[in-house]
Amino acid sequence: MSSTDRDVDHALAYPEPPVSPLWHRHGTKACPLTPEQQRHNRELLDIAQRTTRPRSPRTTETLAEAN
Repeated sequence: MSSTDRDVDHALAYPEPPVSPLWHRHGTKACPLTPEQQRHNRELLDIAQRTTRPRSPRTTETLAEAN
């Protein structure tokens, strides 16, 4: 056996497994948004960026300390 035979990575000797079918989308491709849908999304984004959501107050107590 030569030194090159021992240095071969045997994992490379086998072909790669087939690509998972989960990596492919099934069904119709997504269609572009209509101008009306784009306008609606822009309005919702604008509203979301201007409004603040109330934050729940954080307590420093652990659950064990609270009981």
